[in-house]
Amino acid sequence: MSAVIIGAAETDRLGKLPEYSNMMLHLEAARNALADAGLTKDDIDGIAAVAVPGGPLEVADALGINPSWVDSTSIGGTSFLYMVRHAAAAIAAGHCTTVLITHGESGRSFTGQPEWSYDPYSALAQFELPYGVIDNVQSFPIPLLRYMKETGLTPEQLATVPVVQRQWASMNPRAYMKDPITVDDVLSSRMINYPLHLFECCLVTDGGGALILTSAERAKDLDLKHTPVHVLGTGAGVDSPLISQMPDATSSRGFRQSSAQAFRAAGITHSDVDHVMIYDAFAHLPIYGLEDMGFVGRGEAGSFIADGNTAPGGSLPVNTNGGGLSYTHTGMYGMFAIQESVRQLRGEAAAQVDGVDVSVVLGNGGSFMSAATLVLGTPDAAEA
Repeated sequence: MSAVIIGAAETDRLGKLPEYSNMMLHLEAARNALADAGLTKDDIDGIAAVAVPGGPLEVADALGINPSWVDSTSIGGTSFLYMVRHAAAAIAAGHCTTVLITHGESGRSFTGQPEWSYDPYSALAQFELPYGVIDNVQSFPIPLLRYMKETGLTPEQLATVPVVQRQWASMNPRAYMKDPITVDDVLSSRMINYPLHLFECCLVTDGGGALILTSAERAKDLDLKHTPVHVLGTGAGVDSPLISQMPDATSSRGFRQSSAQAFRAAGITHSDVDHVMIYDAFAHLPIYGLEDMGFVGRGEAGSFIADGNTAPGGSLPVNTNGGGLSYTHTGMYGMFAIQESVRQLRGEAAAQVDGVDVSVVLGNGGSFMSAATLVLGTPDAAEA
């Protein structure tokens, strides 16, 4: 029994929303996804949510839903890709029929945002915090420096990543940053943590999104507003919660494992992929992603991007909404990557790519801590 995405929507607005709490963002996204699918809350019997006190139970209560299945997986920004994987399995097992996955995060305004603190007994608190590795801004540049040393990636090639993604964002009215930028602009922007400049770091915004999944069989009996998007394959993998303990600082084991699983489950090869979304908290993640998924060889992603292959009109469109660098980034970005893949497969994206039948979404959680991959497709791709 295959799963399909029949509802996908974001909050009415993204960006600076101090008047919205986390819960309000969850609920608005849920309302919009239900409207997008043409369903009501009474059609939902599964709930998945994170980044709100009480998780899916509180969201379900606020919406007036009595679910038979819930999921509160919380492993960073890739949590929503895991939730899609879990929801597909739950639907196939008969635990529920229709799952609502919600996300809402006041990442910029911090309105109603749960306080986040380190467990003093965790390995992170004991072995990295004392040395100043407090959050992703400190941790992510560490493997990047090793990657640059070993592969020869230049600062100019790294700077091309936000330049290309801004090209996509310039075509997207909902993107937070739309003005074109150059490599010189990136390298002249404020240094955040060497070697990452301001434009090579993700945005900090408020917003949310939601998805609705059901079985392909049930979808045939519903009066849907959109053609269902099929979940062709999923995969998951992990590295380490400590950036210092990655098996290889120049490659993500989680990226490799999850993408290999998802491609195998979907029965596809790289030549079948028309569109890619790669979690881009920082500019080097698309570089790692392209190599670890096997689209290019080791050390080749920088020149591949610089040559225009991922840009509008390129051979492999990547992060077509502008990504976390230019579209939006609430702290847990994975939901928005999935949303753009759905839009591309429906043929309704702001920067629509022609002929998208298969789209791959690669998610990251923490500083390469966790990863998940989704292979999504049109009905034609599902039948192929």
